[in-house]
Amino acid sequence: MNLKYIILALSFTTVVAGCNEDKFLDIKPQATLNNDNLSNPKNVDLLINAAYSALMGSPGETASIQNIPMTNWSYGEVRADNAYKGGGGITDVQDIHRLETFDVDATLGNVDSKWFNLYSCVQRCNSALKVLNTCSEDDVSELASRKAEMRVLRAHFYFELSRLFNRIPYFDENIDINDYVNIPNNEYTRDEILGMIADELMDAANSLPETQADKGRINRYIAWAYAAKVKLYQAYEQDENTHKVININKNLLGEVVDLCNRLDGQYDLLSDFQQLDLVAYENGVESVFAVQYSMNDGSPNGGRINWSNLLNAPQGPYSGDGFFLPSQNLINAYQTDENGLPLFDTFNEHDYDVIVFDENGKAVNTQVDGTVDPRLDFVVGRPNITWKTYPETPCQNTWVRNQGDYGYHCTKRFYVSPESSDMHKGWPWGASGLNWQIIRYADVLLWKAEALIEIGDPAGLEEARECINRIRRRAKYSAYVKDFNDPSKDAANYLIGEYPAAGWTQDYARQALRFEMRLETAMEGERFFDLVRWGIAAETMNKYIDGEKDMRVYYSVAHFTEGRDEYLPVSRAQYNFSQGNYVQNPGYGDF
Repeated sequence: MNLKYIILALSFTTVVAGCNEDKFLDIKPQATLNNDNLSNPKNVDLLINAAYSALMGSPGETASIQNIPMTNWSYGEVRADNAYKGGGGITDVQDIHRLETFDVDATLGNVDSKWFNLYSCVQRCNSALKVLNTCSEDDVSELASRKAEMRVLRAHFYFELSRLFNRIPYFDENIDINDYVNIPNNEYTRDEILGMIADELMDAANSLPETQADKGRINRYIAWAYAAKVKLYQAYEQDENTHKVININKNLLGEVVDLCNRLDGQYDLLSDFQQLDLVAYENGVESVFAVQYSMNDGSPNGGRINWSNLLNAPQGPYSGDGFFLPSQNLINAYQTDENGLPLFDTFNEHDYDVIVFDENGKAVNTQVDGTVDPRLDFVVGRPNITWKTYPETPCQNTWVRNQGDYGYHCTKRFYVSPESSDMHKGWPWGASGLNWQIIRYADVLLWKAEALIEIGDPAGLEEARECINRIRRRAKYSAYVKDFNDPSKDAANYLIGEYPAAGWTQDYARQALRFEMRLETAMEGERFFDLVRWGIAAETMNKYIDGEKDMRVYYSVAHFTEGRDEYLPVSRAQYNFSQGNYVQNPGYGDF
């Protein structure tokens, strides 16, 4: 049985949403589960399901999830060099425009709501654990596993809070809700918080089975994989005030390698990159930890769909709102040299697929004479290029709502083809039951490669090369996108090669790893956090902004301030809730 079909918790439990200065975490589940029966062991399965359903979004209204996405497209990609906000223009969901241009302060509603929503999710886990701690095996079968599952989910939400906000209050289910106001957000440093999250994951793994009967339910390998990710972040030790990387802990990196190795033989890469966006493969060999979405399950608006990505469907056959568009910089990054390798230093000197119009107003592709990684057309929708398996028309520039501000390219990932029976027809636009991958096996291979490269041993460097080449081989042997008018031809001059052993130094390997992580996981919500972890966010983002100003005029006022913009501010509303106990992140001044 698939967990997506047993998690109907939002039909039974809703949590007080919205955020103001008087409410923070007083969010006990309501409706069927009320204050009288919340602690009844008979209802603990509903509490567990409610915690799992929090992966889909905070227990608020769907409109909140659209603007405060769990997929981190706005927090992890639009704030980075991979994506533009998109939509109808810079005033359309202006909070996300302010995130994109680093015009952020403690009054920004989008920041306050993200904090509130994630702590609402933490509280769902704590509510379940409070009841589970009173239960016996007679009350709950597989009691130890259910407790561990809730701890892993809680660790996930805390990890999101840590990498978004840096200074956060940290507590477990044993703290009374009335005492939350007394918990400071600077009791622990960033590195200490990550250490506690990793310890929680490792301890939970001891009580988890290797497999679960329900697809999507957390198992031991998920806990180990997530612990590897957290330890990888923790290994890059940061100065508390400047956020500069001051040390890379090789002992922690060794633990990352060990944890990644534990998944060997249990998971694998899908044979074709494009299978990542097919419902048939969503719980396949590459899926380690995924949000289990569903369609036509009896719930409103077509099912338990991915509301976090609802704004992002293109126009055209989806009739979508057209947010979340790939940047020209990302498109350029897919260009390759004569050996099919990335152009580390020069990729942005030449714009690939710049669009001009003919005398009839039709978009025509230019500057496509070079070679490109085939993943370009798996990730990016380019005008006049085949769109998935859609037979009626190729991608069109008109699928972008505001071409003057944002160009002509769409995000191709995360949507099933418009003619597919797996797509919901009508509103919600572009919706389907396609899962969202929190961790896939390609991530695990890249984390392992990163750790091995930073450790720097020759044998480890060679092993890292093989991890990266393994991912590149999958891209190389995936079915390439074909020309819409002549399916016997490729849609572009695709060329992707493997990294040779010659010249594979630590410095070169580091460049290759960081580039590969960008190309393989583009638009998955991770890019900004990678840049911060590596300590290169300011350098990368200001260079990116300078290179985009001529095309994206609104970037003329954008600037990344080192020592501030690596993290979001603590909002004024949360400061007021804490009765002045919270301290602000560096660089943001007073509340």
